[in-house]
Amino acid sequence: MTSDHAIDPSVPPSGAGCTDCEAAGGWWFHLRRCAQCGHVGCCDSSPSRHATAHYETTGHPVVRSYEPGEDWFWNYATGELYASGPELAPPVSHPADQPTPGPAGRVPANWAEALRR
Repeated sequence: MTSDHAIDPSVPPSGAGCTDCEAAGGWWFHLRRCAQCGHVGCCDSSPSRHATAHYETTGHPVVRSYEPGEDWFWNYATGELYASGPELAPPVSHPADQPTPGPAGRVPANWAEALRR
């Protein structure tokens, strides 16, 4: 998948939602978790693309889906998708009762039109 230093299975996720969207009062479509430091960011379909921004800022190349029922990994550096990988520290996804898109109360009514394609 990548060198061992790009994944630290002992680090828990930074929270239940996109850390940067939470700080800015924004919203997200789907979530990605950095496999190295645990930073939770929003996907590239989300308005702010914080998971990609985290990679570009830190150089941490590997993320895992932070969606319930998904366990795939993506390597930004190589553009490769992996159907599975090492188990990461729990929790492995945002809470199942958290809406997608989220968070509740901040998603605009026209959210589908606002998604990046």
